[in-house]
Amino acid sequence: MLRSIYWDIKEGLLHRLFVFLVLMAAIFFCAGCRSISSSESHDLEQTLRIAIESFQGEVGVYVRKLDGGCEVAIGADELYPTASLIKVPIVMALLDKVEVGQLDWNRPILYRTSQRSTVGEDLMAKFKDGSEISLDKLIFLTQSVSDNTAARLAQDLAGGGAAINRWLASNQWLHTRVNARVDGRSPFYDQYGWGQTTPREMAEMFIALRQRRAISPHADEYLDRMLGKAYWDDEALSAIPSDVHVISKQGAINASRSEVLLVSAPSGPYVLCVITRNQTDQSWGDDNEGFQLLRQLSRLVWNALEPGRPYESSLEGPVWPKPHESISK
Repeated sequence: MLRSIYWDIKEGLLHRLFVFLVLMAAIFFCAGCRSISSSESHDLEQTLRIAIESFQGEVGVYVRKLDGGCEVAIGADELYPTASLIKVPIVMALLDKVEVGQLDWNRPILYRTSQRSTVGEDLMAKFKDGSEISLDKLIFLTQSVSDNTAARLAQDLAGGGAAINRWLASNQWLHTRVNARVDGRSPFYDQYGWGQTTPREMAEMFIALRQRRAISPHADEYLDRMLGKAYWDDEALSAIPSDVHVISKQGAINASRSEVLLVSAPSGPYVLCVITRNQTDQSWGDDNEGFQLLRQLSRLVWNALEPGRPYESSLEGPVWPKPHESISK
C-alpha cells in the first residue's frame, strides 16, 4: 500500500516536471521569435516604396514572414519576366516526373550539341557531343549555376514547356508559365521572354517547397537543399549575413533583374521576391540599377525584420577582392 502511494506521488511529480520542461522549452523557443506589428509592416512598405520610386523601370515586390506576422505586396500580382527564375518550376515539374516513375533518376542523360543555348556563359555548352550527365548534376547546373543549356535539356526531360504549363495549372500555379519553345505562346515570349510569373506566386513556390507541399516531401526537401547552393550571390543574397541559411534563385535579362529568397532568419523565416521590368539601365556591371535595387531592398527587409542584428552590406556589389591596377613581383 505504501509502495503504491509512493509510486503515485513519484509519477505525479515526474509528470509535473515533464510538463514544466515542455513549457520552458516552448518559452525558450518563442523567445527567439519576434512578431511584427501592423505599424511596423506599414513602415516597411513605405520604406520599400520610397526606395523604388526613383527606379527607372517598374518593380514588383513581395515580402512575407512565414509566421504571418508581416506581409508587404507592391505590384506583387502583376506579370513580370522570370528570366532564370523559370528554372525553379521547370525542375519542379521534372522532379514530379521522377516522383511518379516516368523518369529514371539513375539513367544517364545524353547531351547533344544541338541542344546548346547561345545565351549566357554556360558550362554545359562546352560539353562534347554525345557526353552523358547524371540527372542530379543536370539539376545542379540548372539551379545553382543557372546554366541555360542544362535548363533547356531539363525542360525537354520534363516533357517540354507545354507539359510543364499543364503541371503548373493542375497544381494551381495560375500565373507562372513557360513561353520559350511552346506552341501558341510566341506573343508571351515576345513580351516576357522564357517565362512569366508574379512576385507573389514565385515567393509562394518557395514557401510550398519549404512546407513540403509542392511535389512530395522528399522531392521538396531535395530541391530545398539544391536551392541553398546558389553560385550567383552578389545581389540580394549579399545583404544577408553569411551564417544565415537562405535558399534562392536569381534571374537577369537585359531589361529585367530578379531574385527570390527564403531566409531562415533568427526571429523567424521570411520570403522576399523582387522582379523588375522595362529597366532603362540594361548594362551588365555590378553597378546596374536593377542589381543595386536588389541589394538595397534585401538589406532594408533584413534590417527591418531583424533589428537586433543589423547588417550593413554594400549596395555597389562585391567588396572583396578589390581589383588591382598592377601586381609587381
